[in-house]
Amino acid sequence: MNANWQERQRPARLERRYEFVTYNDLSNFLEQAADLSERSGLYPDLGFGKDYVNVTIHADQDDPELLAHHHEFADQLEQLKVTMSAGKE
Repeated sequence: MNANWQERQRPARLERRYEFVTYNDLSNFLEQAADLSERSGLYPDLGFGKDYVNVTIHADQDDPELLAHHHEFADQLEQLKVTMSAGKE
């Protein structure tokens, strides 16, 4: 998992802030993150402004600990952001 993700306890969760140069970039990220959520069945909390998105991935209600699929989802979001950034070069 990327070092930019923070693992928190009480409640167990992963947190990350992504920053964007334009609102269009942010909007594209949100659309692709929504597609990823649909495919994986994991729906993080997203809070955003004109140039950032805060992502919180919570542990499942029936298991108080973060599991492999939470970390995998975080890794997939990282790859999504990296791919978007690479397309700008």
